[in-house]
Amino acid sequence: MSFASLEPGAGIQGAGRPRSEEVHQAILDATLALLIEVGFSALTVEGVANRAGVGKATIYRRWSSKLPLVIEAFGQLPGFEPVDSGDLETDLKQMLHRYVDAFNSTPLGTVLPSLVGERTHNPELASLFEPVMRERRQPLFDALQRAVERGEIARDLDLERAADLIVGPIAVALFFRGGKINPKRIDPVVELALHGLRPRK
Repeated sequence: MSFASLEPGAGIQGAGRPRSEEVHQAILDATLALLIEVGFSALTVEGVANRAGVGKATIYRRWSSKLPLVIEAFGQLPGFEPVDSGDLETDLKQMLHRYVDAFNSTPLGTVLPSLVGERTHNPELASLFEPVMRERRQPLFDALQRAVERGEIARDLDLERAADLIVGPIAVALFFRGGKINPKRIDPVVELALHGLRPRK
């Protein structure tokens, strides 16, 4: 996806009838643009249709409401990327550096906090959002599982809680301090987390 398409007024351009995939992408791009500009609560299907240059019926033929539309649009944004260096510390540092770079250079840093805040009082959004977030974090769980198999961390470790421990400081920086995340925070965070996760000698 090109984030250039998120500029105001962007939509379906050019002569002739657009292809179905072009329409689909224009709608997703318009949804992301409006999430950035107005947030989830103020986003409407009508607004997305106007931004994308399509009719509301075109959107409703693909999505039953704005909820699945927003979730699919969000799914286009970067998640954790797989890294397998054979060493957990290296994997985590590379993974988190790439993820923080995505926060700082794409709409992820704006859209994710908006949806996280909304999910607390929108059960339907929460039910759709949770499996998407878990899938996006799967490379992190995979890295931890490989580390278990190599004996780097304990076999009885709760990997879900371990993942929370690793990414928690980044979430605090994003949601409570605001602004861009300083990449210099990443290595110390990983080292501190691993100090608690590694088996005691």
